[in-house]
Amino acid sequence: MTKTYFTEDHEWIRVEGDIATVGITDYAQEQLGDLVFVDLPEAGRKLAKGDVAVVVESVKAASDVYAPIDGDITEANATLSSDPALVNSAASGDGWLWKMKIANAGQLDGLMDEAGYKAHIG
Repeated sequence: MTKTYFTEDHEWIRVEGDIATVGITDYAQEQLGDLVFVDLPEAGRKLAKGDVAVVVESVKAASDVYAPIDGDITEANATLSSDPALVNSAASGDGWLWKMKIANAGQLDGLMDEAGYKAHIG
């Protein structure tokens, strides 16, 4: 079963078994504007909740993307190296940023569901 969670920092995390796929929300990419570069993380890197995992650069600014939970990066979306605008066109789909093996599933309890996130961005 797949379940998607959201953070107050506008990341989404889609959980399938013990693997989570992470990206930024559509709201976040709209705020950033057209992305021109994504600094992707290395596979094997350990992340603690709140660590800066990725830096995305738009025509407006550079922004940090944080790890929503603890885990080990298993894969980064290499397509974004040549096509960072994919995050703009498909933020919650093909524009994902990284995948990680979940280290502490209990941390998911502190995240929002879609209704909670929509209320958060109001």
